[in-house]
Amino acid sequence: MGPLRSVVLAGGGTGGHIYPLLAFADCLRRHDPGVRITCVGTPRGLENELIPPHGYDLRQIPAYQLPRSMNLNLLRTPDRMLKASRAAGKVLDEVRADVVVGFGGYVSVPAYLAAWRRELPIVIHEVNVPPGVANRLGMKFTKHVAVGFPHQPQQAESLRDARVVGVPLRRGITGLDRVAQRAAARAHFGLRPDLPTLFVSGGSQGARSINLAVSGAAKELARAGVQVLHVIGARNEGISVPSDLPVPYVTLPYLSEMELGYAAADLMLCRGGAMTVAEVAAIGLPAIYVPYPHSNQEQKRNALPVVEAGGGLLVDDSELTPGWVEQNVLPLARDPRRLAAMSAAVASYGRRDGDEALLDFVYEAVTR
Repeated sequence: MGPLRSVVLAGGGTGGHIYPLLAFADCLRRHDPGVRITCVGTPRGLENELIPPHGYDLRQIPAYQLPRSMNLNLLRTPDRMLKASRAAGKVLDEVRADVVVGFGGYVSVPAYLAAWRRELPIVIHEVNVPPGVANRLGMKFTKHVAVGFPHQPQQAESLRDARVVGVPLRRGITGLDRVAQRAAARAHFGLRPDLPTLFVSGGSQGARSINLAVSGAAKELARAGVQVLHVIGARNEGISVPSDLPVPYVTLPYLSEMELGYAAADLMLCRGGAMTVAEVAAIGLPAIYVPYPHSNQEQKRNALPVVEAGGGLLVDDSELTPGWVEQNVLPLARDPRRLAAMSAAVASYGRRDGDEALLDFVYEAVTR
């Protein structure tokens, strides 16, 4: 399968940009072990922790935060943007790039600019509505725009002509058989094999409101026979859970292998980040979404189509209390028939082939 000898992947800052980049890099390598894959990132971004351990070449270039509203005139003036795009250009020249595939984050902008100056194909992958500021800028230089979800072209004029490819996800997620791996996953965490299991996570940083609401309902959940696997988040203080509960309530600061948590779970309580929504939909896990409140509502927009398809529930952060958990989460966790129907509904919305579909799209862009 053809013409790619050297691919530059741009994306950084947060996991939402880096995880799909890594999944796509893995897909590239599976199809052609000889393809040269070069990632560009910033010196301070999360990419420095995530990309090198996966065995990919990471080149650091300077990148700068962009204003939220912008136009092309802003790019003509700042010296630092010129400096950043020159640094990106040096990388593109050195590796003889055939294409730049960008996943967003400020580091994408100099890569897009450098590719545009060299008349190299640019492919953009976007998972949010509205698109992030870096990808919005990149769209001025290319028509090759791919998105993760069917609702995006309907909700954003700038994405109207984008190709829906899904979100590239790790093989550990796309190959997950929850039923087959449930017993082993529960044993791994010290959970009982026979009890309904609630998996709680507020994302890699955690979410204090989620932590307080679920831990506050710990006694009632345990009394009803619902065990909990709770990822608190690396930057959150510990939570207080009674020590004498009759069923397990397991807390972890961080979980790198989220597929183990998904496999153990019957139901999840989580934020509505694009990666979380894509992963739980791909594996058919029913979820209660608590969108991050301090934003432009993109997390609510991410989760709403899943909820409308019958695969989840939505609750405002301000409404999430221990009482709400007791009244809504507890009966759902104990209702296997309803959970099975929700699982089927969310699985019909999700897709596991985002990496392959994006690769096809990139080949189209390069050969056109």
